[in-house]
Amino acid sequence: MGNDNSDGLKGFLRKDGPRWFVFLADLFIVWFNFVLSYILVMKHRGSISWFVLLLESVVISLIYVLVFLIFKPYKSIVRRTGLRDLKLIGNCIAFAFFIGILLSYLWEVIVSDPVESRYYISQTQLLFHALLTGISMASVRLLYKTAYHSFFWNNRQNAIPVILFGAGNMGHNTYNLLQLGSRNRYKVVAIVDDNPKRIGRYIQGIRIQSLENLNLDLLKQVGGAQELVIAIDNSSPERLKSISSKAELLPIKIKIIPNSAALLEGNVATRQIRTLKIADLLGRKPIELDNPIIKESLTDRVVLVTGGAGSIGAELVRQIAHIPCKLIVLDQAESALYDIQQELRDNPRYDTFIFMVGDVRDKTFMESVFMTYRPQRIFHAAAYKHVPLMEANPYEAIWTNIFGSYNLALLADKYEVEKFVMVSTDKAVNPTNVMGATKRVAEIAVTAVNQFSKTSFIVTRFGNVLGSNGSVIPLFEKQIDKGGPITITHPDITRYFMTIPEACQLVQEAGVMGNGGEIYVFDMGESVKIMDLAKQMIRLKGLSYPEDIDINIVGLRPGEKIYEELLASNENTEKTHHEKIMIAKVNNEDVGKKRVLIEELCQLVQNGHPHGDKMKMVGLIKEIVPEFKSQNSIFETLDH
Repeated sequence: MGNDNSDGLKGFLRKDGPRWFVFLADLFIVWFNFVLSYILVMKHRGSISWFVLLLESVVISLIYVLVFLIFKPYKSIVRRTGLRDLKLIGNCIAFAFFIGILLSYLWEVIVSDPVESRYYISQTQLLFHALLTGISMASVRLLYKTAYHSFFWNNRQNAIPVILFGAGNMGHNTYNLLQLGSRNRYKVVAIVDDNPKRIGRYIQGIRIQSLENLNLDLLKQVGGAQELVIAIDNSSPERLKSISSKAELLPIKIKIIPNSAALLEGNVATRQIRTLKIADLLGRKPIELDNPIIKESLTDRVVLVTGGAGSIGAELVRQIAHIPCKLIVLDQAESALYDIQQELRDNPRYDTFIFMVGDVRDKTFMESVFMTYRPQRIFHAAAYKHVPLMEANPYEAIWTNIFGSYNLALLADKYEVEKFVMVSTDKAVNPTNVMGATKRVAEIAVTAVNQFSKTSFIVTRFGNVLGSNGSVIPLFEKQIDKGGPITITHPDITRYFMTIPEACQLVQEAGVMGNGGEIYVFDMGESVKIMDLAKQMIRLKGLSYPEDIDINIVGLRPGEKIYEELLASNENTEKTHHEKIMIAKVNNEDVGKKRVLIEELCQLVQNGHPHGDKMKMVGLIKEIVPEFKSQNSIFETLDH
């Protein structure tokens, strides 16, 4: 029976009752409080007239009917009563009180008969009635709201207990979103902040704790928590890193909510609370560019993006797709190209996009592209990039990275393309593997063409890109999802990281500022130790190392470095107008001689045997790039 009654009450509370019912309930509160105020005031004066009480209560009720119809407080959803609803109630009562006072004053002025004056409404009574009515209407709504949430929220057995980080405006908004929403599944059990001025204060009866108190003892005090929800406007990587370093030691998942601007606009729901990502914890502020010249330089141009379905190429395509230009997306990967094509179908400029399945190594095909479309800007992102695979398949690395790039550069020169921007890698600096060495040869090749061309050839270098195909982040996530272990090649290995959007913005910026022949390098902040990265990812999943997920050291792969070269040092770079973009100081004195060797290598890769001539091919690369010293590879013999 108890359950039936509870279910019946829940069903009543869940429904948004008819507005006329709320209207009548408010009107009853008005009438009842007037009767109460009349009795209390007139009893004190020693004269109560029930007829006068009836008449005056009808007049006051009619006044409130008029006011309610004007302000419409009954249309608010009672179980979601907030400050605005209470303010509306206050406005209604103040307006009705003003009308009542005005009528009382007019009656007192107009009527002088002592008999009729007994119908005069006391101003003291009107004030007393207004106070009682305001308190009653607000209290009834808040009690209803409390009852509703006690049934649908506080007693829910499946609610996820969370610790809320953030006690500012963002924290207050998030608390309401988490705790008071009708459909969410969270329960705030503790609130933490790193602002000393807020420590010890309260939000909805919950005491704000210091970030230093975010530990196992706090979890025990609150009966356990499964997640930490970060709700701050100043979500700089430095601050997020400080918060996560404390939370990572606890068996809880770390999540973050969009900024308060999105909250206030009503664009956020609890389903949009997302897991904190490694990209949030780069330890530096994201590189942001807002250069209108980029858009201007591409507007009304024919833009060709090779490798347009890859990680970098696809993001370049997404960013350029917002600029009014003719965009050609070229890639030899049919399925990936189809995916980016479908992604852009809703773009209003979709009819100006051209998607082409093709290979930059195919001279005939690429010539037809240049003849037909006459591209004016080229972003060359087509390349093989996986170090171990290219070490095992040098023919393919040379064929695509060197021959394909050189073929494209010659065509750009022939058809007088305005600018040619090639995407390179920091692995081209003092390369220890075939992949990095082929990218360095490609850099030399386009630089050689630039010396005698009207086209401006520009090279951009950057390190590892978070979330790109084959990068460590997706690999580690898959390994964690499978229950581990995470595999790392060396305990001391470090890498520089940036996000895909950052990389693509910088590529476009370099393309604008370059005049030809420059190799631009990007400031990527401090290098990240991969071992620390792996441990951080385990903790972000709410797991422990090594209890839940272990890490195995499997040894360096062929051609792999422990430390990538630091490109952004003062010794080997020149500054530009942008603090995050430098020009690498590269010796180009013997580029003409190296071009002869590059053409010899291109002839060999076209006519030679993919396997039988691979030592000769790699030997030619080492002649072009003398600093190329193989590590943990069969090609080490060529260095002697």
